[in-house]
Amino acid sequence: MTSLDKPTPDTDQPHSTDQPAADAKAVTEAALFEAFGGVRGMVETVLPGLLFVTIFTVNKDLKASAIAALALSLVLVVVRLIRKDTVKHAFSGVFGVAFGVVFAMMTGNAKDFYLPGMIYTLGLALAYLITTLAGVPLIGLILGPVFKENLSWRTRNPGRKKAYAKASYAWGLILLAKCAILFPLYWWADTTQLGWVLVALKIPPFLLAVYLTWVFLAKAPPPIDVFAEMEAQEEAEKARKDAQNARAAEARNYEV
Repeated sequence: MTSLDKPTPDTDQPHSTDQPAADAKAVTEAALFEAFGGVRGMVETVLPGLLFVTIFTVNKDLKASAIAALALSLVLVVVRLIRKDTVKHAFSGVFGVAFGVVFAMMTGNAKDFYLPGMIYTLGLALAYLITTLAGVPLIGLILGPVFKENLSWRTRNPGRKKAYAKASYAWGLILLAKCAILFPLYWWADTTQLGWVLVALKIPPFLLAVYLTWVFLAKAPPPIDVFAEMEAQEEAEKARKDAQNARAAEARNYEV
């Protein structure tokens, strides 16, 4: 083959070494969207609270605002059921709104509609920080099954464990900062002020935490697919038994 016959490298194609990194980032992005509900999940978490504060701002009617928010949450679940979509994020929204409605109706204070969600946010922030300090970062427990690695990152993938720790610290600190804004407003601001600030802080901190998680994990070693390993072990065991059976059959035929 002459030099003219040899294929020339295509400079427009990405280097092969870049492809695994790009694939890892794409997989990480898809996993994060699956775990946290994506754009639709974010919208569904915002709409009930937005409807509540909008109606309350207009007419100061706690009952009407609460019923409307709860009804919207139920409608979102029904829509997902009809479309046969994942309902876990919509159901979590219903429970959150329902607790808020119960609190507000029991106390007669419209601001208490937001209190369960604020307490949950504080508890989640502490959970991220405490589990990370304990060596089992919460974000790893959440995303491990999504990446099909389960808990293999704890003992077999130290680089990935470090990335999960960084991500969990990021989530914990971001949520604590959010609580540092909301809890003083709960005591000092009126319902509409608290409500609009809470709506405004619903998505941006979440997006920041997801972005930082994506950055940390995209730079981390790839996950260990424990499901693929188990399948490979099962296939190897099956092949070993088939080989044993074949040898046993040959031995019987030889004896005959």
